[in-house]
Amino acid sequence: MTLVFVETDESGQVALTSAEALTFARTNADVLAADSFSAGVEAAVIGALTEAATEQLAALGVDRIHHLETADLEAYSAPAWAQALVDIAPETGAVLASGTPRGMELMTHVAVRTGERMAANVVAADEEGLLRQVLGGAAFERLQVGGDLQVLTLAGHACNPEETTPTTPEVLTHSPETAAEDLRVRVVRTEVETADDNDTSGLTQARAVVGAGRGVGSENGFGEVLELVDHLGGALGVSRVVTGLGWRPHTEQVGQTGSRITPDVYIACGISGAIQHMAGIEGAKTLIAINTDEESTMVQRADYAIIGDLHEVIGAVNEEIRSRRG
Repeated sequence: MTLVFVETDESGQVALTSAEALTFARTNADVLAADSFSAGVEAAVIGALTEAATEQLAALGVDRIHHLETADLEAYSAPAWAQALVDIAPETGAVLASGTPRGMELMTHVAVRTGERMAANVVAADEEGLLRQVLGGAAFERLQVGGDLQVLTLAGHACNPEETTPTTPEVLTHSPETAAEDLRVRVVRTEVETADDNDTSGLTQARAVVGAGRGVGSENGFGEVLELVDHLGGALGVSRVVTGLGWRPHTEQVGQTGSRITPDVYIACGISGAIQHMAGIEGAKTLIAINTDEESTMVQRADYAIIGDLHEVIGAVNEEIRSRRG
């Protein structure tokens, strides 16, 4: 079977990325399981398990829920949490997590402790093996992990979370013993910052992001872009060049050295599409490019592209929105 590590948010709801991982596991159960006749999906939840989460897991087709809760597991500790997952992992099949920082760290520990190979940023699976994105999403790699147990993480938004006929999952409660050496590194305090100039949550949580690059021309060239951001109720994201020139703060930077975003739509204005920037927007569901260079990477990778001066294009879009809204 496939065991999926499930993350929950502060309200006890199943995280979106974990819902994606569960959907991927369910729709690829026959491929991930060693025996297709016993293919199934089980979830592992460490810490509190709310009624809402249980209902969500049932709607996502989970056959069994492993609830792991002890005093030693209350605070996050990668070695301790990973060992708890290893203790309930199947001998054959797969252990899967979403490709979040926590999911990536835990699956690395799981792979080491089980002596199995790990595949990160997987986007698809079939009889020929796994397909994963590499080089910041600029290329894909086909591989076969081998071994009895596959350990992998799913790239963000590799599939859409889909509910199925609700199951009635069996809930198994575990109280694993934790070795002292596994608790040497753990979270001892969590502090919630108030919103300030260093807050990037608006950018990373926005469903619409308008990106601006060197093509805006200067630090005074963001007028049309910011108006479009306001019309969409979204957020502004910029390239590394823009922050490097001092035109916008680093908190707005998108890319490997900035924020990684997963909006419903990303509108890239005057951004050529350097590999570091593309790595930050790989989770965008729809990519729209506005650029004068039709050969640029951003235009070639976009779902939709408009070839033209960004100020003229966005100015016309803003005028049309104002006209329709009266």
